[in-house]
Amino acid sequence: MLNTVIIDDEPLAHNVIKHHLNERDDIAIVANCYNATEALSYLAHHRVDLILLDINMPALSGIDMLKVLSNRPHVIIISAYQEYAIDGFALDVVDYLLKPVSAERLIEALNKVHRRIDVPVSPLNAYLMLKVDREKRKFLLGDITWIEAYGNYVKVWQGEHMTLVSSTLKRLVHQLPRQQFVQVHKSFIVNRDKVVAVDNDHVRIEGGLVVKVGRLFKQSLVGLL
Repeated sequence: MLNTVIIDDEPLAHNVIKHHLNERDDIAIVANCYNATEALSYLAHHRVDLILLDINMPALSGIDMLKVLSNRPHVIIISAYQEYAIDGFALDVVDYLLKPVSAERLIEALNKVHRRIDVPVSPLNAYLMLKVDREKRKFLLGDITWIEAYGNYVKVWQGEHMTLVSSTLKRLVHQLPRQQFVQVHKSFIVNRDKVVAVDNDHVRIEGGLVVKVGRLFKQSLVGLL
C-alpha cells in the first residue's frame, strides 16, 4: 500500500486523479494539498510513499518544492507544462505526465513506482541503480555492506570502498529488499548477510564496524542473525 499525497491547486485535478485511482487497492490517498506550503507542512509530520505533484502553483512551484524537500518520497509529476520535464527528471522523479492525464498513463507511472520499490532478493547478480554525480551506477546488492546517511546523500559501503550516492536513506529504505537489508538506526542500514554479531545495543559487521542500534529500531534485531 502506497501512502499517497496529491498536491495541486486545482480541485478538479484532485477529482480526476482520485477517479482514476478509485479501484486501485495499492494506493491510499492520505492527504489532498492545494499548495506547496501546505504540502511541506504535511510531509514534515507524516510518512508518505508517493507524491502526485503539479508544477504550476502559487507562491512555490512544484519544482521549487522538491528542491527544498530533504527526504523526498517517490514523485510523479502531473503538469500541463512539458517544458519542466528535464528539471523534474534531474530531481529523480519517477515519471512526468501531461494533463489531461489518462488512467492508462497514470497506471503505467504507478507500475514504475512499484518497480523501484519491489527490488527482488536474490540471485547474486541482483542490483540497484543509483545516481552518482551525473550518472546512474549499478550496485550489486550482495556487495553492499552497509549504507550511511550523509545529509541529502548516502554513503554506500562495499567493504572498505565508499561511494557517495545522490539519494536519502529514507528513499533507499523503500527501494532495498527488506529480507536482506535492515535499518538499525536513523542513520544506518545494514546488509543482514554481512552482520557477524549482535547484542542488545550494537550490531557488528564484517570488517569490524560496530553500529549502535537506535532506540526506535530495537525490534529490527529480532532474527537479524
